[in-house]
Amino acid sequence: MAKYSILFRPDLLQVFWAGMQAGDFITDAVIPINTSRRTGRTVLAAAGGVRPRRGRNLKGRCLTFAQREEIAILYAQGLSLRAIGEVIGRSASTVSRELRRNTKPGTAYRATSAHMLAYERASRPKPAKLHTNMALRTVVEEDLAKKYSPEQIAGRLRVQFPDEEEMRVSPETIYQSLYVQSRGTLNRDLTACLRTGRAVRRPSRKAGQRKNRIPDMINISQRPPEVEDRAVPGHWEGDLIIGKGNQTAIGTLVERTTNYTMLVHLPDGYKAEQMREALTAKIKTLPQALRHSLTWDQGIEMQDWKTVKMDTGIEIYFCDPHSPWQRGINENTNGLLRQYFPKGTDLSIHSAQDLDWVAAELNDRPRKRLEFKKPIELIEPLLLQ
Repeated sequence: MAKYSILFRPDLLQVFWAGMQAGDFITDAVIPINTSRRTGRTVLAAAGGVRPRRGRNLKGRCLTFAQREEIAILYAQGLSLRAIGEVIGRSASTVSRELRRNTKPGTAYRATSAHMLAYERASRPKPAKLHTNMALRTVVEEDLAKKYSPEQIAGRLRVQFPDEEEMRVSPETIYQSLYVQSRGTLNRDLTACLRTGRAVRRPSRKAGQRKNRIPDMINISQRPPEVEDRAVPGHWEGDLIIGKGNQTAIGTLVERTTNYTMLVHLPDGYKAEQMREALTAKIKTLPQALRHSLTWDQGIEMQDWKTVKMDTGIEIYFCDPHSPWQRGINENTNGLLRQYFPKGTDLSIHSAQDLDWVAAELNDRPRKRLEFKKPIELIEPLLLQ
């Protein structure tokens, strides 16, 4: 039997899927079920991005995981079946049947193993039409290879086989046979033939439904014109460079006029509260004359940008999605920093002193854009104010 996991809890999975379809990001959708973002991604991959029907309307006759936990505790305490049934609101016969059917031989009754046994016993999927009808499956796979959409395939089948009901299939059945592992009767590689080419289907959302992770953000289009010409120092671009497994990060700040670079130490991670404290402390090391504006991407780490602005007095603007060129100087600098912090490495091993040393070395490097002057030479008079 497989190891117990959240995949055996339709009640929790449906809470997660409801959040995803409401427009939540994975990070937000996993909060109500107290699990990690990585687990949320696993759930999405296992379902192919398709919300499972199972668990949407759980029947009242089915015992919940919480009820099975109550049974395990009370039975271990020696309570009678009738007494246990009264506590959980079920009959004694239901408790008796649960203990008889869902206790592994030679072991005590446990809620986790009982829930898994019940889950697996209830899994009686109807054979997929594309699994039992090889002729239909062949036609569908050939048309997918021609890059027909599922809707075009379903419509063409009605024209091609007008009098053969068995040669009918809905677009949704084709999608599910491609994406859902339990119904994966079609060659999974054929997802590359779809217009999107996605290996995992995205939950459907209405236009404008997706929630923005950055509350009340101010778009880059509202930045003052003086930021663009780089004539006035004190306007910064910021971002993160990410370490192995997306677990660690270093914040980067680059001044647009002088290319002066500062690195933000994030030893405990880069969640919003950690980013807020570290970024605020770093910006406060600058004189007020160099705290005009900061432009960042729409990463969730900047969720507390209003607090950073209030504590430092710096104006904060956000780039458009998927537009790294709007922070071109920062992107270029991050490329240079990869000489010191290669991709796929653990960035938490570097101390704050290490980061200051790297920044100092980078700021002492002559730049072609600056007519081979050094960033530190241009900004030092302002830092000493």
